[in-house]
Amino acid sequence: MHYAPAPLHIPDGFLNLVTSLVFWALTGLFVGIALSRTNKALGEKQVPLMGIMAAFIFAAQMLNFPVAGGTSGHFLGGALAAIVLGPWAGILVMTAVIAVQALLFQDGGLLVMGANIFNMGVLTAIIGFGLYRIVSASANKTLKLAAAGVAAWLSTVAAALLTALQLWLSGTSRLEIVLPAMLGVHLLIGIGEALITVAALAFLMQTRPDLLEAENVAAKGGTGWVIAGILVSLVAVLLSPLASADPDGLERVAEDLGFLDTGLDAPYQILPDYTIPFLGETALSTIIAGLVGAFVVLGLMILVGGLLKKRSA
Repeated sequence: MHYAPAPLHIPDGFLNLVTSLVFWALTGLFVGIALSRTNKALGEKQVPLMGIMAAFIFAAQMLNFPVAGGTSGHFLGGALAAIVLGPWAGILVMTAVIAVQALLFQDGGLLVMGANIFNMGVLTAIIGFGLYRIVSASANKTLKLAAAGVAAWLSTVAAALLTALQLWLSGTSRLEIVLPAMLGVHLLIGIGEALITVAALAFLMQTRPDLLEAENVAAKGGTGWVIAGILVSLVAVLLSPLASADPDGLERVAEDLGFLDTGLDAPYQILPDYTIPFLGETALSTIIAGLVGAFVVLGLMILVGGLLKKRSA
């Protein structure tokens, strides 16, 4: 029985060298700006929140959910991270998650990592925060949650649209074929993204609404929300063996359109496909690998946040 979640991100071989390098440059630009802006605005309590958000998004992305036609989808999290942390800290969180997935779990190629970070981290954070910001001043909780849901859905569709354009620019598939295929499946996957985002924000609004107010993040703290965040992430990891084993949206499109075999395997393996090699594809193997990944991104973001806060001080 297959327990590990399906691969999530663009592998090497799907995009050509020029497209990959262009998006490495764009990603480097936005991450550089994010480091600079976060360095100036980072509050004391925002550092652990960045770590908890990274761990939650990593764990939640392991939970592939089924959609139509034997296809699965997975949570992106960029909109949620940007709404809770602000767009720049959100970009840093998503960069850490996607980089660890590629480097440690061989999920997503190394040459195309810039494109993966831009599609799922930069673009989703900008769209998510931008749309939510329009109504964030409203005292109407329902309106805020509705805006967050629309932003999360639209960010997923936008990431799929950009991926289709990248595949077309790389000569991997014709635009009139890959564009409707990518959008068709991700219109449905975006609904799952919206539901998860709204549920997470509703929980925060009910338990710690101050965390959603940027001016209060540095002023209010407490360890309770940190513990709660870690526990929620752990629960998601424990449920990861139940994730759908169906191919995710991009993999299904690549299979249907005949370019799946152009994907290249990683040049090395550490914890491939979210498993511990000597444990094989078992539920225990997936859970342990997920725990490793969650704590790695948690520690990485706390380290980065601590260094930025020190520089700011």
